[in-house]
Amino acid sequence: MFLAEVIGQVVSTKKDEHLLGRTLLLLRPKLVDDQDPAQFKDGQNTIVAIDTVGAGEGELVLFCQGSSARNAQGLKHIPVDAAIVAIIDRVEVHGKTLYKGG
Repeated sequence: MFLAEVIGQVVSTKKDEHLLGRTLLLLRPKLVDDQDPAQFKDGQNTIVAIDTVGAGEGELVLFCQGSSARNAQGLKHIPVDAAIVAIIDRVEVHGKTLYKGG
């Protein structure tokens, strides 16, 4: 599983029928900064993930990829490679709060 910030939404009018009614969100992965473990830094890639928890732009989420994504509730037969499985309330590293949701 990985941490990411929701940075946008992907809208598609033509898609696989299994994706109808599903929300696709654009994610920017977050990494703990090696130079300063009390900070996040942005990952290099951008991920499109199916939303299973009702996340919104600006929120920090937990997502999984590959076969793990298809194990999320209701996704077994849906062609996805990334799924948002949680909205993060707090992240602590070495006893320090790195993130606290609003």
